[in-house]
Amino acid sequence: MAADLVISDGTIVTPERLLKADLAVDDGKIAAVGERESMPDAEVVVDASGQLVMPGVVDPHVHIDGYLSNDSYETGTSAAALGGVTSCVNFAWEAWVGDLSVWDEEGTLLEAVERQKRKGEDSLIDFGLHGVITREDPAVFDELDAVVDEGVTSIKMFTAYEIGLSNGFMNHVFEEVADRNAVAVLHTEDASVCDQLTERLKAAGESHPREYPRARPDYAEAMAAEDAVRMAQEAGVKYYGIHTTCAKAADVLDDFRTDGSEVRGETCTHYTALDESAYEAQGTLAIQAPPLRTPADRDAMFAHLHDGALSVVSTDHVAFRRADKEVEHWWDSSFGVNGLQTSLPVFHDEAVNERGFSYPFLVRVMCTNPAQTFGLHGKGTLEPGTDADIVVFDPDEEYTITAADNASVADYSVYEGREVTGRVKKTFLRGELIADDGDVVGEPGYGEYVHRERPDWSPNRR
Repeated sequence: MAADLVISDGTIVTPERLLKADLAVDDGKIAAVGERESMPDAEVVVDASGQLVMPGVVDPHVHIDGYLSNDSYETGTSAAALGGVTSCVNFAWEAWVGDLSVWDEEGTLLEAVERQKRKGEDSLIDFGLHGVITREDPAVFDELDAVVDEGVTSIKMFTAYEIGLSNGFMNHVFEEVADRNAVAVLHTEDASVCDQLTERLKAAGESHPREYPRARPDYAEAMAAEDAVRMAQEAGVKYYGIHTTCAKAADVLDDFRTDGSEVRGETCTHYTALDESAYEAQGTLAIQAPPLRTPADRDAMFAHLHDGALSVVSTDHVAFRRADKEVEHWWDSSFGVNGLQTSLPVFHDEAVNERGFSYPFLVRVMCTNPAQTFGLHGKGTLEPGTDADIVVFDPDEEYTITAADNASVADYSVYEGREVTGRVKKTFLRGELIADDGDVVGEPGYGEYVHRERPDWSPNRR
């Protein structure tokens, strides 16, 4: 038997261990993992001596070619490929009309899914979609069966902004999502607290970005999370808390999560690598919501990743240009930061190099857990028979992050000038090389839409 590809002499990283082994790929799948002598002949042999061979990163929280995101699928997924990300879950926004909307008329959730699938035809990596409910229209419940049938097995809701849902309507959504064995994904900040504090800061002229965290405090995040999780528990729905930033909010998830069969959560790379001092150093470039928190909250993110209350690290990638971000008053800045290209190197440097976490831990929180949590079958693993989504990673190469290297349209980086140790050397998607030593070599359109399964959150499944 001949294979398409063999990656030889590397150190393979699984969710449980490291092993010195070769890996064979055939017809887009992992064909074998084992000793060199057991490998088939191959058309292409990659020497991975001194390097790690890991599953492709699965990022379940990105914003590409949609509401407020300047990246097209080609630019956003090019950044992903360079960063070792082989699968992502983007958002399909139910169109609404309002001050923050980009639409002139309302649309349906199913229309949003179809719109994003069309746009994704230029993707370099595989992608799925979350459906986003943006208004309190019960007609959306009539669509949910069709949406889930399209492989959109998670529904996102906000508690803030003009698209924030009331607890009453959210409670109904939880019940409907539970009936379909899908996942409820929540952005939690108490809108009334955040809005009132923002107005007070505006009135006082507190316009420097250092003041921004005061407008969206940790307790507002925790308050909304507690309301939402409690309702989710009553409905019996799988609950996923996105971009958790602080000890108070993570503690809420920990209080409710039991064995992880009903409650899970993520944090983002920037909440593990940066703190609120970035607003002093970078100004409005570093603004996202919820805000960066304290050094103690950074420590809490790692503590909760270790104990399981948080089980995923994502990017919440949003591509803005400096012109969108650099404004006189922080409240006029666009919210969000880009990170798809730099997330793996930065989190590796912070978690493994600085804090002593293991490589299997890194694979769990960036690859295996997000794939299992969101029903991306065959992703986030190097098990034979699964998709050959592979990253060859040099753990010892040192380099300095600069936005000049961005494949994204974003012309800045919150990690600008940061020296990191560890770099993506090659990224394979279903056996095809899509990024090679800093160059994008994949073709737009090679990425495929992933029809996600309803995920199994049974204990011991992550």
